[in-house]
Order: sequence, then structure tokens, then C-alpha cells
Amino acid sequence: MRFAILLIPVSFVLQVAAQDARSIVKKADEKMRGSTSQATILIKSIRPTWSREMEIRTWMKGNELAMVLIQLPVKDKGIVFLKRRKEVWNWMPALEKTIKLPPSMMSQSWMGTDFTNDDLVKESSIVNDYDHTIIGDTVIDNRNCYIIRMMPKPEAAIVWGKLIVCIDKQEFMELHIRFYDEDGKLINTMNAYDAKIMDGRLIPTRLEMVPADKKNQKTVMIYKSILYNKAIEDGFFTTERMKVAGR
Repeated sequence: MRFAILLIPVSFVLQVAAQDARSIVKKADEKMRGSTSQATILIKSIRPTWSREMEIRTWMKGNELAMVLIQLPVKDKGIVFLKRRKEVWNWMPALEKTIKLPPSMMSQSWMGTDFTNDDLVKESSIVNDYDHTIIGDTVIDNRNCYIIRMMPKPEAAIVWGKLIVCIDKQEFMELHIRFYDEDGKLINTMNAYDAKIMDGRLIPTRLEMVPADKKNQKTVMIYKSILYNKAIEDGFFTTERMKVAGR
């Protein structure tokens, strides 16, 4: 009986800590995502001998609906990616063809960048598909941050084997993320910079994704504009609407 009395508080503390970690991740996710968002983003792929720029527009609603339209360069203009719940589609105007992407493609490079297909359309949910644990504290750009370990739930179809996320304690901005594969090998590191107020909320406006094993290579994502919480009908996120957006 004595052991039971001692174990119950420990179990309770662990449950509370896990819930706190999840609530921190949820706040950070909701801050960057909003109930809806519409953004224009510049993407720069930087390589040792060349660089390339793209401009995209994104529409997102909750965790289950998203559309990404490539506007520049001209040769890629009109390519569209659509997420509807757990399904991801790609419209290729040059082929006049809609392709459904299998889950195995979520870990692959998005349009030759260092971001994955999953990073852009957010097929997985950092809130619902992972278990969260606070493992420490750190300081990034003079901001006190939680260090949170995120492990995929057994039933979740997840690209990554583990994430280590640093979230600002005051503004709930994700400032640093390390992405590991199933064997615990570091694959990518993302750092966030240039916090600015956009549409009434403070968010990082420049994200840099750096692969661990490719020297002098990275992809930079810069938010040019973003609008939050503007109504978007569910009917906007359809394969037919993809074709209209891509014209």
C-alpha cells in the first residue's frame, strides 16, 4: 500500500508534464497556422554552385485542408499541391494530369528543395501524431525556450523518427527544429529568424532548412505576406479547384 501511495503522485506528475508539453506545441502550431491562413512565400534553394528562387501561394484551413500554388519560376507556374485530410494530390498543368501522392512520397524532397512534401502540405500533425516531452531549456536569440522531444505515436504514419523542437516561452514561436530518421540519425535542422508582426501576430518570417550531410546547402523560406483567420470554404480545397488555381 505504501508503494501505491508513492507511485500515484509520480504518475500524475508525468501525465501533467506530458500534457503541458503538448499544450505548448499546440499553442505554437496554432499561432503559426491560425484557423485559416493565406500566404505568399519566397523560397530560395542554395547550393554550392547555383541557387534557385520560387514564389508560392498557400491556403490552409485547420489541420486537414491545404493548397500550395507555384507562381514562379515561369516553367513551374501553375503546379498545385492539395491536401484533403490524409490525401495529397498534385496537379501538373503541362501534363493536364492530377496525381495522388502515396504516403511513401511524403519524405521526398518538395520541388528539389530541402523541405519535404510533408513539410509543405503538413500531411502529419505535430500535435496529434506525436507524444511530447519537455527535456530542458535553452536560449535562442535572447529568447528563453522550452526544449521538447516529439516521438511519433505507434499508429501514426510519420516521416520522422524523432523531432527536437525549441519553442519560445513567451511568444510560442518555433525557433529551432532537428529532424531525425527512424535510426536516430540527424537529417535536417531548421532555424527560424526575423520575427515580425504580420497580420497582428508575431511570427518568424524566415525559415532555413539545412541538411546534415550536404555541405554549403540549404533552403530559405521567406514570408512576404500572410493573412490569418479569413473565411475559406471547404469547397475551395478540391481537385477541380486545383486546376482552376493553376491556370
